[in-house]
Amino acid sequence: MPKAFYITTTLPYINADPHIGFAAEIIRADVIARYQRLLGKDVFFNTGTDEHGLKIYRKAQEQGVDPQTYADRSAATFDSLKQALTLSYTSFIRTTDPHHIDAAQEFWKRCQDNGDIYKKTYKVKYCVGCELEKTESELVNNCCALHPNLELEIIEEENYFFRWSKYQQALLDLYHENPKFVVPSHRLKEIEHFVASGLEDFSISRLKAKMPWGIPVPDDPDHVMYVWFDALINYVSCLGWPKKTEDYEKYWPGMQVAGKDNLRQQSAMWQAMLLSAGLPTSKQILIFGFITSGGQKMSKSLGNVIDPFEVATKYSTDALRYYVLAELKAFEDSDFTYEKFEERYNADLANGLGNLVQRVAKMCEKNGVMYDDNQQSAILESVKSSLQDYSFNLALENVWAVIKSADQRINQVKPWELPREEAESELTQLVIRLREIAYNLHPFLPSTAEKITQIFSGKIKAPEQPLFPRIAK
Repeated sequence: MPKAFYITTTLPYINADPHIGFAAEIIRADVIARYQRLLGKDVFFNTGTDEHGLKIYRKAQEQGVDPQTYADRSAATFDSLKQALTLSYTSFIRTTDPHHIDAAQEFWKRCQDNGDIYKKTYKVKYCVGCELEKTESELVNNCCALHPNLELEIIEEENYFFRWSKYQQALLDLYHENPKFVVPSHRLKEIEHFVASGLEDFSISRLKAKMPWGIPVPDDPDHVMYVWFDALINYVSCLGWPKKTEDYEKYWPGMQVAGKDNLRQQSAMWQAMLLSAGLPTSKQILIFGFITSGGQKMSKSLGNVIDPFEVATKYSTDALRYYVLAELKAFEDSDFTYEKFEERYNADLANGLGNLVQRVAKMCEKNGVMYDDNQQSAILESVKSSLQDYSFNLALENVWAVIKSADQRINQVKPWELPREEAESELTQLVIRLREIAYNLHPFLPSTAEKITQIFSGKIKAPEQPLFPRIAK
């Protein structure tokens, strides 16, 4: 039986359309999922949409629709990324799904039974943009550092609280015993420092009279669950927990990927919640950097928001996937510009891979070369080692080294000058090399990998259009 592997993205909040930041997150997760399948693993790949909370409630009010209608529309947009980005996820969960609601309420009860949920009146500064409470030390000029244009709201009411402070030592032990629990290592140090400085219990409910759009708190009709408490539970509810446990027992615990603004929620809040509910903690959490545009944070007012649908439509899905994986550093902040995108596209895709495929296919067609051997290719050891460290750009550099080597071989040997039999032998070796390249590209550029495999199967004929038409300057 194949070994099980679980990976999940965060659930994007549906108050805005999909952006390049989440596209990069889910593309990287897709590469990991596809790579694990190549290794023979049985992969469960989860994503979905986070649909409750104050921002969604207000957004629906702005558009004059009920929150569920707004959520249905937005969820469909996010799910359409599957085709637009050639994604291979096997689960798309919505936090408004009935089975997720049931799971959230059961999870609440387990934490409550463990003595970790209690009621108190409190007053706090709250950022609607983050859907998080803010302490004075987190503010810059009395504003949220991530949403400086949003005025902080003062919440003063009776809420339910989760006893986060109880799990300070357990979390520190988790990090100490699992030195690769959070990747990269500086993010692990960051969350260790945060937890070691002391944890304050956090609010996990809102008064329904003020904010009705949320999952009802069990046995208290006056409260709904705080959006973060509810949303985090998707990582197990997507597996059928708690009613259908077959997939849960097979796949959990697993790997999670997230942006750096999710570090606290994924690696401390969620882990404490799991401990409280008596469930295993996650296996590993990858924390990715932000993407800027022209050196600036993306915003609609600046007009520099990168729409992944537009990029994929204009340049092709695999061109977008390639740029995200080869150019943008996974664990650091990276900059996206169309100028750099087109430069990499022409150099690596049009003049590099695309030209090599066209060149070899034309020579094969001219010489009547056929290739019927379906011998299984192998993953390059250099690609394996790079992906074990989640170095997506380095993995692609290793594949492109093979592409350059094949080009150099053609220029050195000059098959067009060889006798027919020698030319066929040389071209056959180039075909084998291209099929190996395609196999190794499958996790990164799945559509291109499939096209190359088809071109170099049976009687070889050059494609009428190049894989990546050159962008004219």
